[in-house]
Amino acid sequence: MLERTRTTERYARGLAAAVAAVAALVLAANAGPAKAVDPEPDRRTTTPVEAAVR
Repeated sequence: MLERTRTTERYARGLAAAVAAVAALVLAANAGPAKAVDPEPDRRTTTPVEAAVR
């Protein structure tokens, strides 16, 4: 049969799990998108729709 755990032990485990979850969320939030290797703008030109119709 399983032994009963103490209340303080259960709260300590819950607190440790909460701290680990918050740390994981903070680390994930700070991980931004990677920077592009070639950050130059797109050089293709576009024609307005009105000019293409005429």
